[in-house]
Amino acid sequence: MVLLNYDPMKKIASSALCLFIYITVCFAQVKPDKQQFISIGDLKLESGSVIKDCRIGYRTYGHLNAAKTNTILFPSWYGGTSKDIEVGIAPWRTIDTTKYYLIIADALGNGISSSPSNSDKQHGTDFPFFSIRDMVESQHHMLSKSMGIGHLRAVIGISMGGFQTFQWAVSYPDFVDVLVPIVGSPQISSYDLMLYNTFAKAIEVDTGYNHGHYKHNPRIPVAKMILELSVTTPANRVSTMPRDGVAPWMHQIEAMMDKDWNNQYYQMKAAIGQDISKSFNGSLKDAAAHIKAKMLIVSSKQDHLVNPTPAIEFSKLLPAKLIVLDSESGHLAGNLEDPVVKKDIKELLDNN
Repeated sequence: MVLLNYDPMKKIASSALCLFIYITVCFAQVKPDKQQFISIGDLKLESGSVIKDCRIGYRTYGHLNAAKTNTILFPSWYGGTSKDIEVGIAPWRTIDTTKYYLIIADALGNGISSSPSNSDKQHGTDFPFFSIRDMVESQHHMLSKSMGIGHLRAVIGISMGGFQTFQWAVSYPDFVDVLVPIVGSPQISSYDLMLYNTFAKAIEVDTGYNHGHYKHNPRIPVAKMILELSVTTPANRVSTMPRDGVAPWMHQIEAMMDKDWNNQYYQMKAAIGQDISKSFNGSLKDAAAHIKAKMLIVSSKQDHLVNPTPAIEFSKLLPAKLIVLDSESGHLAGNLEDPVVKKDIKELLDNN
């Protein structure tokens, strides 16, 4: 295990000009493709329900080699889209897209891939509930049946993308060489269950939500605040936000109501069900024995959004390398900017 004291907040550029130059240079080097979609037909879910005419969104970077063996999949985090990942973390700074074919996949329910908000045949509450495992199934279908990609060099995911990465490990153990879940979990903790169910309940009891039968997307700031309070640490809030900054913060939350609430509710329900041991009679030990890929597990010691204990304990059942970040940034410490994480990912990709 590697324990790191690292605070990415200190790395944020203080100059808007620097940020502009950074983004311009990154995009000039990568030249990412615009949003793409693949229709995979009807998708049968773990529950037995079906998503009709399922469509998966994605963005690609680099080029697929002739043998189709250089693909790296990067599934989206909770509520996030491939565009958010493209703009927010620039994964090509760690993943060499002159060597690898990077696919950022939009997870079910994120408003880009098939979701309650965009389904014509199963709109709103007619849309079936899905699981993290179903997200992986949809991605595997897209890769193997629609793209003709029969093997992945790696799956790398952050947060709920990390959930999906853990699920890839057991759903398709022969399909992937390298797995890097970052601030994800193989099985969410009791604390996570309390937090996520509190968030879901805040949505459920809101009168504007109307049990999902709303005509216009409601404003549910309390639900948003629950997650925003958990995404970093109290110490980070106190050190970065003055007392007179709380009111503007609350106003900002009020303005951040653009995400469809059925989409958020459905993805949170999927997160609540996260448990890769379900297919192994509840045994994480048996699940670990099923994994064949090389693994690098990255957790954040002060993570208040995804408790690190399950991932840390699971790493002990594997011949996996564990990195535990120790930062007041909490869940936000889980990114691709940590130098040790970046170095270890590159070594895993290039040397195994």
